[in-house]
Amino acid sequence: METVPHKQMLLDAADRIAPYVHETPVQTCQSIDDKVGASLYFKCENLQKVGAFKIRGATNTLLQLAPEEKANGVATHSSGNHAQAVALAARNQALQATIVMPHNAKQVKKDAVKGYRAEVIECEASHTAREQTLNDLIAKTGSTYIPPFNDYRIIAGQSTVAQELLQQVEEPDAIVAPVG
Repeated sequence: METVPHKQMLLDAADRIAPYVHETPVQTCQSIDDKVGASLYFKCENLQKVGAFKIRGATNTLLQLAPEEKANGVATHSSGNHAQAVALAARNQALQATIVMPHNAKQVKKDAVKGYRAEVIECEASHTAREQTLNDLIAKTGSTYIPPFNDYRIIAGQSTVAQELLQQVEEPDAIVAPVG
């Protein structure tokens, strides 16, 4: 399995996920531009399905799974946006999804995951507990793990935000993205 996406993978991801995601708008704000002395453009991924860019990576990943990887469904751990993204991407592909979420995750996030017809399994609010619960689940069910990051398919899918931005804004000087 490749670990570093190359240009064609990124372009293929955009084509692959296009039927499943919104092309989100770019907005500007003159008062902010005046304050910082530059022209800023805001890519509105809050208007994306599930309210976040995460649907891009999850969709790209699930669309590339082999039939044997789909057979027992998919699983992940997340407290929110990735959880919702995997749940919706799985529903779009008629796959069963199980999401391990910490018990203190926002109820609105848990309800959204369930609304996309995924199962939620709650665990203690630690990364160790999430991973252990997920590993136990996968051992029991044989489901395929969909990582929230550090996976070339996730990265390629999420890169489509920048690809869209570059089509919408002519020659930006820089792209600044939050990392959380």
